[in-house]
Amino acid sequence: MALIGTLESAWYGNGRVPSWAWPLAALYGAVVRLRSGLYRRGWLREVRLPVPVVVVGNLSVGGTGKTPLTIALAAALRARGYRPGVVSRGHGGDRREPLLLGNAPDPLRVGDEPCLIRASGVPVAVGRDRPAAARLLVADGCDVLIADDGLQHYALAHDVEICVIDGVRRFGNGRLLPAGPLREPLSRLQRVDLLVCNGGVAEAGEYPMQLRSGDVIALDDGRTQALTSFSGQRVHAVAAIGHPRRFFDSLRAAGVEVIEHAFADHYRFAPADLDFGDRLPVLMTDKDAVKCRRFALAHWWRVPVRADLPPAFHDALRQHLETLRRETDSPHT
Repeated sequence: MALIGTLESAWYGNGRVPSWAWPLAALYGAVVRLRSGLYRRGWLREVRLPVPVVVVGNLSVGGTGKTPLTIALAAALRARGYRPGVVSRGHGGDRREPLLLGNAPDPLRVGDEPCLIRASGVPVAVGRDRPAAARLLVADGCDVLIADDGLQHYALAHDVEICVIDGVRRFGNGRLLPAGPLREPLSRLQRVDLLVCNGGVAEAGEYPMQLRSGDVIALDDGRTQALTSFSGQRVHAVAAIGHPRRFFDSLRAAGVEVIEHAFADHYRFAPADLDFGDRLPVLMTDKDAVKCRRFALAHWWRVPVRADLPPAFHDALRQHLETLRRETDSPHT
């Protein structure tokens, strides 16, 4: 944890990048360029499916809001007459073979984010072999696929690419891992179709996205109450996500007095992890709640968020999909 704190200070603050990070960043960059080039030249095979694949991803490590955006995209596509499905690698789970999720998947097997997305009502398939998982969704009747966190995964051919940007932290120092937070160089943005800015101020060419909190929901029995009911109270705030600070700050913005408990992304909780020695309310993200519901206590609450995007974003995505359909239907293609 101390090393991660040191690196993040260098990435996003005034900290100094450790000397050992520079040669590793150069090596990492060479591998990224080689792999990307092999796919572009066809020397590594990509699988193209008979339905459009919309990729949601980011350039930087850590949470940028990809999962709420994926859920919002699926809902918007359903409202426009599509039958979307989501393909995910299943980070945090131990499932290796492709699997189409049922109504009550186990987050320890398939990962927390796929379970959260499946709970929204959209079909989800997981697997380290993304093309194989995607085929399960096509066979299930999906006519458009959303690849969650798929920007750096090229084995499944991309039709529309969406990059989510942290509107506050942006791209940090703009360096590649581990000297900076980037998975790919900033030049990669030139090949992305749509840019989404989560929070902060959207720059030119970016669509703004805001994460809105609704009523909080008890993990044990599903009862609800307004988040503002915790205003002025001390609570334990639990977050095992890529950017816990965003969750803690959102609670403080609602007037809640927060005791922070940040865990590693995709952390596997045990009851003892949430035993804080008192009966103060425990508020956690939806992503964490799917892993804690099976041993929840009455004073544990989840805080759902929804991604709000302008209609122009959904119109632009639909235009991309309609263009793809016309090209597919054309007798000259």
